[in-house]
Amino acid sequence: MAQSQWWVKRYLKAFCKGFFVAVPVAVTFLDRVACVARVEGASMQPSLNPGGSQSSDVVLLNHWKVRNFEVHRGDIVSLV
Repeated sequence: MAQSQWWVKRYLKAFCKGFFVAVPVAVTFLDRVACVARVEGASMQPSLNPGGSQSSDVVLLNHWKVRNFEVHRGDIVSLV
């Protein structure tokens, strides 16, 4: 019985350590570097969503390009 409790405590301790490291790293990455967004609707056709309203595309939004003012003609810019 003591062996199984020791294993559970060790597993929970390792999980908590990984969780408390991974969550701040993931939040910082999504806030500062890039995030994933889904494009729905006909506003970006034919570049995105060529199938219309029944399909959606997934895009990566690059935060660094906008922060460094490296936006060029033809780039797609997302505003919130």
